[in-house]
Amino acid sequence: MEGSLGSGRRSGSDGQPAPPKISPATEELQSRLQETLDLLSSQELRSFRDHLKKVEPPVSQVKLELEGHTPSGLAKLLAKHYYPAAVAKRVLVQVLELLPRADLLPRWQSAPTDCPVIPRKILKRSYDCVDGELDLLGKITSFRDELNEIKDDIGCCLVTLMSHGEEGFIKMKDGEKVSLEDIFEMFNNKNCPALQEKPKIFIIQACRGERRDSGVETDDEPMDLDDGSEKKRLPTFSDYFIVYPTQADHVALRDPRTGSVMIKEMTEVFKQYGNKWHLADFFTIVNNRVVHRNFNLCNQPVKVSLVTESTLTKFVYF
Repeated sequence: MEGSLGSGRRSGSDGQPAPPKISPATEELQSRLQETLDLLSSQELRSFRDHLKKVEPPVSQVKLELEGHTPSGLAKLLAKHYYPAAVAKRVLVQVLELLPRADLLPRWQSAPTDCPVIPRKILKRSYDCVDGELDLLGKITSFRDELNEIKDDIGCCLVTLMSHGEEGFIKMKDGEKVSLEDIFEMFNNKNCPALQEKPKIFIIQACRGERRDSGVETDDEPMDLDDGSEKKRLPTFSDYFIVYPTQADHVALRDPRTGSVMIKEMTEVFKQYGNKWHLADFFTIVNNRVVHRNFNLCNQPVKVSLVTESTLTKFVYF
């Protein structure tokens, strides 16, 4: 009988070569990589893969398509491609800065160069999942990304947020605060080109503070500038229309039986004037009703006035 040279690889019970054994260090690195990738939105994952083709050493398009189409597959690919941990650390820091996801940088910047140990616990991020669903910023980000992918012309964008709040923030049910400025910025002309020169309407039903106003008793065209440039330029922020239910630092009003005072008056006014009045005039009528609404809180009279902020460049009708 003729003999054969062995390859040195072990065989499984079925005679097939056993898969190469993954070292504990590589397995740990893969686990840490996936923890980071799981915190990225689908849009961020696409950008992450694009950046991997440009860093050194780059990952080929073929490998990304074959092995890196899921977070777990991408983590496995990166653990093999960027080993040891010092290499993975350098690449992850570089790519996260490009996204940008500065909130994830400490997970890699603080790790020793010869060890892939990364703190497992991080602050909850807007793209974390709550009860299987994306939370507020995650949903708004997804909505914004979908707008940017629409090929047809968009007329306007209207976002309504109703919750508890304080000046500059809206509160989630778990007590987390989300910056309204961060939400507004997501739809500016840089981050949401689909809405350039389109009305961006935000209706905020939330307190802006704790102050209360008891009221006072009484007796009874855009300029055309030619700078010689060939391409038209826009400011970063324009065509916003933001409605607040109360003044800065003040409470908003909600009747325990009929709900939000502002929303109730909006509904009534819309039924009567919804398709007749320009947006600013519409909310002027709503404000008139809210201002003259009698409301008591803890047996004390409370008065509010709506606040609107506008950078619109066009009249808006529904």
